[in-house]
Amino acid sequence: MKRYLLFIHMVEQESHERLTAVFKAASDPTRREILTLLAQHGPLKVTEIAGRFDISLNAISKHIKVLEQANLVTRRTEWRDHLIEVQLDRLQVMNHWFDDLRSIWALRLEALETLLTEQETAK
Repeated sequence: MKRYLLFIHMVEQESHERLTAVFKAASDPTRREILTLLAQHGPLKVTEIAGRFDISLNAISKHIKVLEQANLVTRRTEWRDHLIEVQLDRLQVMNHWFDDLRSIWALRLEALETLLTEQETAK
């Protein structure tokens, strides 16, 4: 049971702000589509990204800013063009969080199995 409590503590110590920013950024369907587009095609100009959606360039720029704040994309400027590139390694914070949850459940199941075994033995 102590191991279970240790994992809960580890999850609580996770960088909540970073995790929240990633979940917030990935929660919007348009932003997920932008991430998928960039993962499939590599760096694209903001105007190329906007051309794939039925929303304004200004709206796409706002979505990209949210992705930048979550460090899921980076922007570089070449002349007048702003190229946006996906940073998929930043999604690891989500993977770590899910891994911690899986570990907690594994420990809970292990504790349940131990308890059931002890009760069977006591009979």
